[in-house]
Amino acid sequence: MLKQRTIKSIVKAVGIGLHSGRKVEVTLRPAVANTGIVFCRTDLAVPVDIPASVMSISDTRLASVLEKDGARVSTVEHLMSACAGLGIDNLYVEVTAEEIPIMDGSASSFVFLLQSAGIDEQASAKRFIKVTQPVEVRDSDKFARLEPYFGFKLKFTIDFRHPAVDRTRQELEVDSANISYIREIARARTFGFMHEVEIMRELGLVQGGSMDNAIVLDEYRILNNDGLRYDDEFVKHKMLDAIGDLYVVGHPLLASYTAHKSGHSLNNALLCKLLAHADAYEVVIFSDQKAAPPSFSCDPQAVFA
Repeated sequence: MLKQRTIKSIVKAVGIGLHSGRKVEVTLRPAVANTGIVFCRTDLAVPVDIPASVMSISDTRLASVLEKDGARVSTVEHLMSACAGLGIDNLYVEVTAEEIPIMDGSASSFVFLLQSAGIDEQASAKRFIKVTQPVEVRDSDKFARLEPYFGFKLKFTIDFRHPAVDRTRQELEVDSANISYIREIARARTFGFMHEVEIMRELGLVQGGSMDNAIVLDEYRILNNDGLRYDDEFVKHKMLDAIGDLYVVGHPLLASYTAHKSGHSLNNALLCKLLAHADAYEVVIFSDQKAAPPSFSCDPQAVFA
């Protein structure tokens, strides 16, 4: 049987919020089977638990934001992406502010934390959402689509029309059975353009943003002295975000995801449309691990082998 996973021990980290610029402590705790990923605002007078779910997403303008009873946790996509990459089904995420710390702007710090805690297989069967019919959402020339596929495959295209971005590969297609999420995706950092950063800072946003946690570009070039981690880091980060955005559906997807210029909003709209059509998906388990897609039947330390 293909089993659910949590972590073995409690781990903690401290960072800053990308938008608030404030110090944030995050604590990851094991959770029993069928709990899901639950974010806990422990800084509030009455702590609030916010399950990661499609319907809990309240804002997607600059990040994926979860909300319940007036309590918010924003910028959850990088941690959710790491959970997806390592196959974590159940986890408590305690946070002391309304924003998950940005760390280095990628998912690698969260991958390190989860691996440091250790991966624990649980007695209950892992559940998957198997897409059975194509589902698509569009916004002008942007689109995101899910189609039936025995595994998890992604294709993403970006188009920023910026000299530095244009010099890199802007289309990426990966099959989770043939790629290491940890080595090839997790280290891709978020990026921003200097003129946009200046505007957002005037609005009280990205107060914690710096070249330590983002790729920053002016009108012509990358300003970071260390350059890029991957020659296609821009599109890889957008794929990293998409993996995290899609994981709020509550279970791993068995599907092919294709997107052009998609972002948090379109990804969430895609999941909402999928869940609104009961004939477009089904929940499945694999009693025989050998019958599962190769990417999900590998070593428990990673899903993307």
